Amino acid sequence: MKYRELSIGGAFAFTPNVFPDDRGSFCANYTDSAFTEAIGHPLRLGQYHNSVSRRGTVRGVHFADVPPGQAKFVTCTRGSLIDVVVDLRVGSPTFGQWDSLVLDAVTCQGIYLPEGLGHAFMALEDDTVAAYLNSTEYNPGAEHEIDPFDPELALPWPDDIELLVSDRDRNAPSLRQALEAGALPDYETCLARYAALRTN
Repeated sequence: MKYRELSIGGAFAFTPNVFPDDRGSFCANYTDSAFTEAIGHPLRLGQYHNSVSRRGTVRGVHFADVPPGQAKFVTCTRGSLIDVVVDLRVGSPTFGQWDSLVLDAVTCQGIYLPEGLGHAFMALEDDTVAAYLNSTEYNPGAEHEIDPFDPELALPWPDDIELLVSDRDRNAPSLRQALEAGALPDYETCLARYAALRTN
């Protein structure tokens, strides 16, 4: 499995080997040895879940309070999607910036987002399945969202697809509003969290 760090520090793209034959194909979407080599610690698995989305569905930008936060390893097991990582860590040198990758069921690529980063995606096909390995269980009291259409973020959504968005995401605060409300993760707190995970 190959990996590379994205332009947002701590976020990585993972590309596994895919083995096709006349029956179909096989790939290992996640490999603990490659993950640990890249990140510096194993992935702690608190929850695994899937979302199924129609074409044009936008989910996010979602993030969780740190500590403990919620790290995510995201793959697409059916269809395709644009996956976006947003740096929401106040004080980070890339605060407010984003990176993206197209995930699909052919390449089997995955994205890892450490605690404190925001996550969003848009489904490019009907019945697209996003699969998440999460470091902690879902805690609704610690979960938050940012407007995925905030012009200050200018996320890379195609303009030729009809959008489907939940009320939660449609009514989410902008990045500036969340910053002014003190709702965003602190960069130094996130770095301390990462360091603790590497030493435990």
